[in-house]
Amino acid sequence: MSKDKYESPLSSRYASDYMLGLFSSDTRYKTWRKLWVALADAERKLGLPITEEQVNELRAHTDDIDYGVVAEREKKVRHDVMAHVYAYGKVAPSAAGIIHLGATSCYVTDNADLVIYRDALRYIRKELVTVIMNLAEFADKYKATPTLGYTHYQPAQPVTVGKRACLWLQDLASDLEELDFTEKRIKFLGCRGTTGTEASFLDLYEGDTAKIDKMNEMIAADFGFDTRFDVCGQTYPRKTDSAILNCLSAIAQSAYRLANDVRLLQHDRQIEEPFESGQIGSSAMAYKRNPMRCERVCSLARYLMADAANAAMTASVQWLERTLDDSANRRISLPEGFLCADAILRILINVTDGLVVNEKILQRTLEEYMPFIATENLLMEAVKRGGDRQELHEIIRECSMEATAEMKKGNKCDLVKRLAAFEKFGLSEDEMNKLLDPSRYTGRSKDQTEAYLKKIKSLTEGAEKIKVDLSL
Repeated sequence: MSKDKYESPLSSRYASDYMLGLFSSDTRYKTWRKLWVALADAERKLGLPITEEQVNELRAHTDDIDYGVVAEREKKVRHDVMAHVYAYGKVAPSAAGIIHLGATSCYVTDNADLVIYRDALRYIRKELVTVIMNLAEFADKYKATPTLGYTHYQPAQPVTVGKRACLWLQDLASDLEELDFTEKRIKFLGCRGTTGTEASFLDLYEGDTAKIDKMNEMIAADFGFDTRFDVCGQTYPRKTDSAILNCLSAIAQSAYRLANDVRLLQHDRQIEEPFESGQIGSSAMAYKRNPMRCERVCSLARYLMADAANAAMTASVQWLERTLDDSANRRISLPEGFLCADAILRILINVTDGLVVNEKILQRTLEEYMPFIATENLLMEAVKRGGDRQELHEIIRECSMEATAEMKKGNKCDLVKRLAAFEKFGLSEDEMNKLLDPSRYTGRSKDQTEAYLKKIKSLTEGAEKIKVDLSL
């Protein structure tokens, strides 16, 4: 690995081997050659003067690309597609004259992109489903475990750990639905000519439009597509790119929310991300257990959310039948977007597979705030025993203010003791403590979790988990 030139951290540190291979130059250019094979074969079958031997020679040389020849030719002609046509013809000389027949550059560049993006979405789906399955198991395990709820990041009514995880799950399940919708909407471009009119094929097929449609149908089928864009310019509609990056951005948004929640909870040691035995939290503070995985998720998610704006701006400025100011941007924004989503999900697979719940910390945190949370229940119980609701409310208000003031001095919460000291309150300290069981205050958290997990199970039925090894 070269150390004297810039290399994207997504390639060197974060993305999976699969995604790096999918977006490699080798995969892209081999896909170009497969597209040229499919075009030549369809043209042959539809009566153009191309022999089976020529197609077979092309097919036999889809993988042996001489990148030296390509580079030398591109330096001369300043055109990457024609440089590859030239190099392909060198290894398949009998077919050199029919490669790219009737096509324009976007036949290979755009169709190859569509194939790669579709396959990338399918892999992202597997990773996303793995995160969902991990979280579902986590939610089921802790569906009845009470924990302090927060609104405005201030203590609020208790929930359960599993119920909170369902909030994360619901976001991710929504992303899965959007991903499936986005993938189904990806259509094949086909071979449509320089302005999308298929004029060159009208000449080649002597006006037989049925053959043009059949050719495009055959090529699309070779690459697993059953639909094609109804109309187009030279390129496929760049709204497709926008939909794809918006889908990836949605995943980033959900990932950020999940990871940020874990970071907040780890601050209080309630829930922690995995921490390896030899892991160093800080170069200076040896005791630290920084949530570096979740911090990395948030960092990458911000990049991906911002990256999505590239496709929107590109889609909005496609002049007439085509312009080329999309090319350089798309070469960066789409692959990097996929690599980033891949990196985020790989980390989340690791995090959700090893979340640590410190139940004693949860219990201690609840004990500190339960007297305040339970005051309405204590009030109702005191009224049942003959107390005056308005007088009791004032007693609770005064005692709460005093207890809070003491807590701010560093003392423990003594609200129950203060309330018990009032004869009018009518409840002993022991009687009140029995009413402070957190499970009495989590509402339908457990039932809601169980009901939602049934939906998640149907969503992931038959799926297999992806295992990741995060060496960095």
